[in-house]
Amino acid sequence: MLSARRANLVAGLLILLGLAAPWIISAYELSLLARFLSLAILGMGIVLIWGEGGILSLGQGVFFGLGGYALALHLKLAGLAPGDLPDFMQWSGLTDLPIWWVPFKSSLFATLAVVLVPSVLAAGFSWLVFRNRVGGVYFALITQALALAFATLLISQQAYTGGFNGLTNFSTLYGFDLTSNATANGLYYVTLALVSATFFGLRWLLGSRFGVILRATRDGENRMRFLGYNPAPYKVVAFTIAAMLAGISGALFTLIAGVISPALVGVVPSIEMVIWVAVGGRGALWGAIAGTLLVNFAKDQISSAFPSLWSYALGALFILIVTFMPGGIAGLLPNMLNFPRKPKAASPIEMPDGIEAGSAE
Repeated sequence: MLSARRANLVAGLLILLGLAAPWIISAYELSLLARFLSLAILGMGIVLIWGEGGILSLGQGVFFGLGGYALALHLKLAGLAPGDLPDFMQWSGLTDLPIWWVPFKSSLFATLAVVLVPSVLAAGFSWLVFRNRVGGVYFALITQALALAFATLLISQQAYTGGFNGLTNFSTLYGFDLTSNATANGLYYVTLALVSATFFGLRWLLGSRFGVILRATRDGENRMRFLGYNPAPYKVVAFTIAAMLAGISGALFTLIAGVISPALVGVVPSIEMVIWVAVGGRGALWGAIAGTLLVNFAKDQISSAFPSLWSYALGALFILIVTFMPGGIAGLLPNMLNFPRKPKAASPIEMPDGIEAGSAE
């Protein structure tokens, strides 16, 4: 891994480059960059649970979707005249706004829901699972089933969720016109700020005692129990934070892309999210950002030129990464640049023999 000083220097340079992006690239490319940066927030959450906690989740699309839909409900209502219903509700024969839509007329409620709904669901779900010591492939399959059930529910409830088409045609948020260039630039800077805050916030968290115990649990959960630690609360907290980040990511993506639909939250998107992190390197936060940007820009280019080729290209890329670069870009780059790889212990704690404490960067 990169040393802390080098990592901070690289991060600072990238932030400066990001600040200058609106003057360097076109409006379309800036929109793509903002969209993919919003996804990088979710990617860093996967590093927290998978790379640092050893928890492979194939259902992060659920929490991404919850955040996106929570904000989209408000966006649909904000663009309507008093008493009007969203278009898909009228087509489905509804005459009154469903009662659970009513609180989303408030922008404050919708903003809080973006953070709280994914977090509360993730906390309750993970507590039930981890307290019963379910993990590994069983946990991955459960989360995959959760993603399938969530996407199926959204599609089946056409009158309430927009069905397969999802929610789109947003016009305003907090009084800002979402179709203006000024708002687009503002959303980009908000996204860049949140990506930076997530990066440095997670670096601090993973360098704390919590991060040391989380990695120790990943490397030897039974040993941690023998030392008197209960791994479940640490895993629950990590999973909840990752879900919260996924919800924020989903809300930002919905604002920038102008749409949220079941096609973005099901099983396939959830697996793609893991591939982003695998390509960048699940052991490094900056690797998640790099992998997310690289894979999604490649998807945009390949899908535009050869629409049917992307799935094959993604599968081939994942096989190559797993076979020849298990550490992803983050694992390859230190070797190429001769950076030191041995991380420093973040905080003093009695660790079991054979378990090292490191930190993600």
